[in-house]
Amino acid sequence: MAKKNFPLTAEKLEEIIKKYPTPFHIYDERAIRLNIRRLFKAFDWAPGFREYYAVKAAPNPRLLQILRQEGAGADCSSLPELILADKAGITGESIMLTSNDTPADEFQKAIELGAIINLDDISHIEYLEKNAGLPKVISFRYNPGPVIEGNDIIGKPEEAKYGLTKEQLFAAYKIMKEKGLKRFGLHTMVISNELHDGAFIATAEMMFKLAVELKEKLGIAMEFINLGGGIGIPYRPEEKEVNIEAVSQGIKKAYEKILIPAGLVQTQIAFESGRAITGPYGYLVATVLHEKKTYKDYIGLDASMANLMRPGMYGAYHHMTVVGKENEPCTCTYDVTGSLCENCDKFAINRKLPPISIGDKVIIYDTGAHGHSMGFNYNGKLRSAELLIRTDGMVELIRRAETIDDYFATLTGFSGSIMDK
Repeated sequence: MAKKNFPLTAEKLEEIIKKYPTPFHIYDERAIRLNIRRLFKAFDWAPGFREYYAVKAAPNPRLLQILRQEGAGADCSSLPELILADKAGITGESIMLTSNDTPADEFQKAIELGAIINLDDISHIEYLEKNAGLPKVISFRYNPGPVIEGNDIIGKPEEAKYGLTKEQLFAAYKIMKEKGLKRFGLHTMVISNELHDGAFIATAEMMFKLAVELKEKLGIAMEFINLGGGIGIPYRPEEKEVNIEAVSQGIKKAYEKILIPAGLVQTQIAFESGRAITGPYGYLVATVLHEKKTYKDYIGLDASMANLMRPGMYGAYHHMTVVGKENEPCTCTYDVTGSLCENCDKFAINRKLPPISIGDKVIIYDTGAHGHSMGFNYNGKLRSAELLIRTDGMVELIRRAETIDDYFATLTGFSGSIMDK
């Protein structure tokens, strides 16, 4: 069983809390850099390998800047995410817009930035051309339907709202070729938080065969094949991480077996990993405010589901430790909760932990993706700060905590506002 470790000492954490009160998310820059370097090294055999970091996982420009310095691009799914990528120095075809039910302003901004546009539906071709014009590079998202199982988070492909059927896919590329486009890519995203190495190899084999068929039937040579994200992380200490080196070698074998004989010898492989890059290296730090004893024993934190939605939304497990008590026996059973007026506002249910006291600091692990980014303001909760442990050991504020003035900002400054009175 792997032990999860927090990168700061208890003394250093207390110093930080004096300046930046809990709750907050904090990220480990050095670990993130080493992690993405591992991905690029694993795929150094692949011509022009690309990683479009999924901005939705951790939409902070400082984190995007770090990833850009390590060679990553950005996978965006909204106008603000496109702007964040641009502000972080990610430009042109290092950006891919993969959105669904896309409004015109997103397409317009993507065209302005010179981004690759990955369309989610054949009907979007006409909408894109009418409202923004056509890009230099076009891609389509493939939904294989019952050909592949998907998984619990993303669902069965045939029940998912994403992507084109195979018949639609061929029709869409034909339309784009007739419109004069000469550069094409292919995309899919059929699994999420997957820990089985074979799933990624099977996806690659499916997509490589599809690319060969598109070349044979339409004369289109794919410039890149984006295999999506979906690489999971071991949220539970007993889980094993994805062996990215083994995945890479499996994909390499498929590449050599399927693409090279078809003449697709320079087709680039791309991923849009988010969780796998930053997920394990973010932490939610909270303070114990209350202990309640009724039918169960509850530990109440100053953080809530507004800071980390995954446990309440998915029933997802996030490991947690109590600062200074990491090596004490876990002799107590707690539900660890937040203060929202929702019974699902629980970080853990029936969790074995050491005896907890008011004022203890709790570390919740693996919040570096889909943690702060999924926050919200229900019950008027204010979103927390984000901090970065830099490679030099210093701690940097990379997002300030929201204030009450921030919360009320959209309720003021117009004629009907009663907040201004």
